[in-house]
Amino acid sequence: MPDTGVILFAHGSRDPQWRLPIEAVASLIAAQRDDVAVACAYLELTEPDLPSVVARWAETGIHRISVMPMFLGAGRHAREDLPRMVHALQAQYPALEFRLQTPIGEDPRITSLMALIAADSAAD
Repeated sequence: MPDTGVILFAHGSRDPQWRLPIEAVASLIAAQRDDVAVACAYLELTEPDLPSVVARWAETGIHRISVMPMFLGAGRHAREDLPRMVHALQAQYPALEFRLQTPIGEDPRITSLMALIAADSAAD
């Protein structure tokens, strides 16, 4: 079991189909990287939540955790709610190292890929 993990953190939805793209990203990471554990966690309406994933990982020896907000932009959840949650988890698990990333949609590589996909759709 790796000692480093990435949690793909998303909002959640009552619609079970909604989580499929997030889980597809997790599956790709798991298939490509055996040195990094991966899990999905959700703010609400979908399980598991962030504290549940962290608790499970703390028991398995994962001690470096990157939390990747799977949001297009830094709305209230990414700016306020998630940092508050990670801070509380850091206080609860002082032996763990948490790294809260910027929302994935703010990465220039994602912006470029979305622009490419959108422009290509005009040619269809």
